Amino acid sequence: MNDTKNPFKEQLKEDIVQEEQNPAETDNLEEIEEETNEEIVDETNEPSRDEKYEELNNKYIRLAADFDNFRKRTATEKEELSKYTTAEVLKKLTASLDTFDRAKESLKDIDNPSTIKEGYEVAYKQLTDALTKIGLVEIEALGKPFNPNEHEAITQVQTDEFEPDTVAVVAQKGYKYQDKIVRPALVGVARSKENE
Repeated sequence: MNDTKNPFKEQLKEDIVQEEQNPAETDNLEEIEEETNEEIVDETNEPSRDEKYEELNNKYIRLAADFDNFRKRTATEKEELSKYTTAEVLKKLTASLDTFDRAKESLKDIDNPSTIKEGYEVAYKQLTDALTKIGLVEIEALGKPFNPNEHEAITQVQTDEFEPDTVAVVAQKGYKYQDKIVRPALVGVARSKENE
């Protein structure tokens, strides 16, 4: 047999003897191990379900409040913009009202109809210029192909003067602002006389 001593066995024997002689130290070591294990478990534990729910609920409430504030602010800004736009339009139209007022006053002392005609033409031009500056555009209709997006047919006109399905009569002018139809033109659409 080999007489060499195993150093690991010797160390193990010494540790066992030492534990038997100092049992208090061994108990302390066990307590320290338990506390360390508890701390590790606590640190790795995720928040409880209630805590997660509470956190998500608080985030939702803040988000809902932010969205509600945004919606109210947007509505207020939209209303203010609408008021501003309307005020600008009315400001441009008031000059035409002034012209009509002056024309009305001047009618009291006028015997010459040509003066009335001139006053009317000045007032009409001023009004149309103001509307054109705002962006109002007359829809071209007479002689144009019928377009249901811009024209509203109120009658059919039997004629050879215009091609069939073109506008032969404009009963009321139509207007648009940019791409939006403000009012469609009321028109009579041409129809060939041969269809009778």
